[in-house]
Amino acid sequence: MPPEARETTERYFRQAVERHWDPYAIDLTADRETLTDLSRSAFTQLRATLAMFGAGEEHVTEDLVPVAAVVDDDSDQRFVASHLYDEAKHAAFFERYWADAVRPAEEARGLEPTAPTADRWFTDAYEDVFDRTETAMRRLLEADTPGNRARAYCHYHLTVEGVFGQTGFHAVESTFDPDTEGPSLPGLVEGFSGIRRDEGRHVGYGMDRLAALLERGAVERPLVEETVMGLAEPVDAVVERMGWRRLPGPDSDDLVAFVAQQRRNRLQQLLDGAAADPEAED
Repeated sequence: MPPEARETTERYFRQAVERHWDPYAIDLTADRETLTDLSRSAFTQLRATLAMFGAGEEHVTEDLVPVAAVVDDDSDQRFVASHLYDEAKHAAFFERYWADAVRPAEEARGLEPTAPTADRWFTDAYEDVFDRTETAMRRLLEADTPGNRARAYCHYHLTVEGVFGQTGFHAVESTFDPDTEGPSLPGLVEGFSGIRRDEGRHVGYGMDRLAALLERGAVERPLVEETVMGLAEPVDAVVERMGWRRLPGPDSDDLVAFVAQQRRNRLQQLLDGAAADPEAED
């Protein structure tokens, strides 16, 4: 590994250590009250969004394992270990949020308790995105080639985390932050803020590795573009359903435009030879 790439990875790992946050320490008292007072349709839509985030974190925790199996540089191994820990921490946050905020609100509203893993929350397009990502990641275990690594980074780091996830963060934070006009969910926003900082490192790592493959000619740009654009239809279909219908945050049109811009931004970063910087993600 070139010295500059090792230095970047070591910087990401150090940030993972220094920026640790505790998903069990976030106060959810105010969130329970707000969730109880939301309209029924808004509460249902928010539960679906949270369920998709939680399931997505479970998916990516498992899907990262093939990367951990194939990297051999010690700095890579340390960072990917922290990456796995981050994803498990994110999944724990959503599990706790459902148990300690969503379910008490369901009870207060006189609703039957629901599970975040219930089929009702997931569309075919959502399942398609993560099925394709799982396939791309597991292909690394069959053949660790530059092409397979590029496809893995395109699915996992560039699209699922760098495009899909960032759009979800925008949808929630721009609606439920206490400083916005929408209903206040400070515990959820605090958790999202920690998750978003972690994802900045993850996206930066994957984009850096993808840029290196392109720079040395190990893969060609059309492979990257075709992989990313091949995921656009199911990603956009999920994002469209995340647009708020009865809340003052971004609607479906806003989010579809946002996710398309995120996709263009990521591809432009590669064209410019610049990986995502975690400071920018903050």
